[in-house]
Amino acid sequence: MTYLHNIGSYFLMIIEMFRKPTKWSVMKQLILKDIDDLIIGSLGIVAFISFFVGGVVTIQTALNIDNPLIPKSLVGYATRQSIILEFAPTFMSIIMAGKVGSFITSSIGTMRVTEQIDALEVMGINALNYLVFPKFIALMLYPFVISIAMFLGILGGMAACVYGGFSSLDDFITGTQMDFEEFHVVYAFIKTLVFAFVLATIPSFHGFYMKGGALEVGKASTTSFVWTSVVIIILNYFLTQMLLS
Repeated sequence: MTYLHNIGSYFLMIIEMFRKPTKWSVMKQLILKDIDDLIIGSLGIVAFISFFVGGVVTIQTALNIDNPLIPKSLVGYATRQSIILEFAPTFMSIIMAGKVGSFITSSIGTMRVTEQIDALEVMGINALNYLVFPKFIALMLYPFVISIAMFLGILGGMAACVYGGFSSLDDFITGTQMDFEEFHVVYAFIKTLVFAFVLATIPSFHGFYMKGGALEVGKASTTSFVWTSVVIIILNYFLTQMLLS
């Protein structure tokens, strides 16, 4: 029953988030601040992880297809497919659930503990619209982050392939261009937008409705990371089944 109650509260939160909007002059500043915190602030870690994981994917692929009968260009093809279809949209979203999700839960949870949310409600402000809606809008730019992850992942794979001596630059580029389907990129961005919605709302739910003191803020952050990751993995399965099968 507790889980059903939480699910019901989650959907009510989403509906309430769009009601009684905050004045645009105030909302604009909140959105810009959340874009800086959630999107721009994440670019460094995304770039670092993407580049080196792309290299690891390429090395592992090259070592597993070292048969002389298999063309070297297959390394570039396998790297492109792995990064665009799964690594960039899904793996990076789970990492972002740790970084962005924990930040959202702790920041809203701290406001709940220090009674700032109660003060907003006393002033007649829709606290959910004021706190959650800017994060939702900011994370609609999340596909921009994932496009950087795709580019740097393939770039890292190319660097590892060429400098590791697994194949030539021409072979790798030929592989990345081989049998390219534009819908795979569309599929990745559809997943990314769905995951962005999850990243904005589930951590906000755990922060907004938490009870207790400062210690519970940390527990809420951990819980939100776990549930955000679980929901992303489940949605990844169903989206892949619907869009690619």
